[in-house]
Amino acid sequence: MKNILEKILKDKKQTLELIKKEKSLDILERNIKGQSFLNFKEAIQKNKGVSIISEIKKASPSAGILIDNFNHLDIAKMYIENGATCLSVLTEEKHFLGKLEYIQEIKKKFKIPILAKDFFIDPYQIALAKSYGCDCILIIIAALNGGQADEIYSEALKHNLSVIVEVHDLKEAEMALKYDQALIGINNRNLKTLDVSINNTISIFEVVKAHKEPLISESGIKDEKDARYIYDKTGIKNFLIGESLLKSDKPGALMKRLIQITQ
Repeated sequence: MKNILEKILKDKKQTLELIKKEKSLDILERNIKGQSFLNFKEAIQKNKGVSIISEIKKASPSAGILIDNFNHLDIAKMYIENGATCLSVLTEEKHFLGKLEYIQEIKKKFKIPILAKDFFIDPYQIALAKSYGCDCILIIIAALNGGQADEIYSEALKHNLSVIVEVHDLKEAEMALKYDQALIGINNRNLKTLDVSINNTISIFEVVKAHKEPLISESGIKDEKDARYIYDKTGIKNFLIGESLLKSDKPGALMKRLIQITQ
């Protein structure tokens, strides 16, 4: 299978070049000066139970269109009413059909911390994402070299944003440990092949278990049985879940069952 990640990153670079011509960094920095934010990491830390980071996305390369009548505000409302701790909003345009405007519009109606789920490859994106109201950004180790990740991480902290450092294998997990103020997200999906296994969380946990900030299991969690399996093996009780909720006939009921796995 063609390396999907490489294609996404190439397209993201081209998109950013166009955006930079429209919105200078100076203008973005002026717009976000003094802007309030919600503490994404703290919301998870303060939650003594299960934290569900519920994901809003219209499409993905692996699944295609997820919802025909997609309405990000309706989805956000449903998630919040059923106990979501935070939201993850896809903002990548071409492959996930996301928009930064979704974050802005959700924030006008609801008070909940939001992750801008995107492929951050340039420090410029930090100010850009914050200008739309995001509270947390994503660093995908597989998408960056060490210097790029360090720069984006520092820029995010400078802008008072939480950071999730996402890892897919043992090597990336070891690299993530130096980002001592970041949450670590263990992605069960191989970004190069899109294959999924929740056992990826189990194996990677051994490398990151001493990390002092919250650990999150991401992707491939179909139901409360999967979540409980991960919790029983690792103690991880923070889950980023999108497709399983979006495809469910009764997503609210599924969220409530997920939240109860530690009881």
